[in-house]
Amino acid sequence: SLHVGGARTALYNWLAAKKGQLDFSGTDNNSAFVVRVEDTDLARSTKESEASVLADLTWLGLNWDEGPNTPNLPYGPYRQSERSDIYTHIGAHLLAT
Repeated sequence: SLHVGGARTALYNWLAAKKGQLDFSGTDNNSAFVVRVEDTDLARSTKESEASVLADLTWLGLNWDEGPNTPNLPYGPYRQSERSDIYTHIGAHLLAT
């Protein structure tokens, strides 16, 4: 389930995204509340724990623009375990510069 610190962080980020959407409405607005799941700790990360956190966010009214249950939009993929290619590419770029 969602820890109180995680709920607070999600609330702050949701508020920032919604403010950005209000302040910069229009076609060039790329403000979004994105939920990314930290699932790299295989011993503790289960589909049930992911579902519990998403249910807690929903209960709090923090509806996300993008996340694990949305199609791959600009900020996907949404599970850390699915982003290793991105991190490898960026790491190689940093080492090359």
